[in-house]
Amino acid sequence: MKQIIALGGGGFLMEPKNPLLDLYILAQSTKEKPKICFIPTASGDSESMTLKFYEFFARHNCQPSHLSLFKPPTKDIEGFVLDKDIIYVGGGNTKNLLAIWKDWGLDGILRKAWDQGIVLAGISAGSICWFEEGVTDSFGEGLEPLQALGFLQGSNCPHYDGEEDRRPTYRQLVGAQTLKAGVAADDGVAIHYIGQEIANIVSSRPNAKAYQVVFDGKVNETELPTTFLGAD
Repeated sequence: MKQIIALGGGGFLMEPKNPLLDLYILAQSTKEKPKICFIPTASGDSESMTLKFYEFFARHNCQPSHLSLFKPPTKDIEGFVLDKDIIYVGGGNTKNLLAIWKDWGLDGILRKAWDQGIVLAGISAGSICWFEEGVTDSFGEGLEPLQALGFLQGSNCPHYDGEEDRRPTYRQLVGAQTLKAGVAADDGVAIHYIGQEIANIVSSRPNAKAYQVVFDGKVNETELPTTFLGAD
C-alpha cells in the first residue's frame, strides 16, 4: 500500500505538547515497533529540529533515527532508507531540499520506498515535496510556485491559515493557472493519501481544515471533511 501523509503544519515541530498527528502517523505502519526516520534536509539539518524529533519519538513505541546528507551515516543511503517503516520529512526550504535530494539520488530512493509500502510523511516543505507543484517561500521575500517530486498529482499549499499570505497567494496562482488545482491544509491538519486518493483528513486542532482549490472559470475553494483526533 502506497501511503503519503502531508501535514500543513503542526506535529512535533510546531505542537510539541500535542501528539495527535504524530501518533496518527505512527499508527499507519503495520509494524509493532516501527522504524521512523527523520530527514531534516530542508532546514540544513537543524540540530534543534532533530533534537525535537528524538525528544518526541523516544517516548513512544518506535525506533527513531535520522538521515543527514551533510553528515551521512553510511555510503549505502538506499539501504539505510529502505530499512525504515516510516520516513518523516521536516520543514524549511523546499527548493534546497529538492536540489540536494536530486544530487544524492534520494528522490529516486524515496520513490522506491513509497512503491515498497514505506509510509512517507512530512510537514510544510516535507508536504509540498511529494506533489507535482506547491507554493513556497524558498526564494526569499514572497511566495512563489515550485515544481516538486510529483509522487502525488496536483499542487499543495501548507500553513493555509497560519500565514496570512498563503491563502490569497495560492488562490491567485491557481486562478492564473500558474499552479495546478490542488489541496491546501491549515496548521494542525494531515491529509492522508493511499495511492493518489485522499483516504482520510485528520486534525490536531478542533477548527483546522483542508480544502480543495480548483479553477473552473473562477477559483473555487471547497472545505473537505476533516476529523478532529481529539474528539471523544
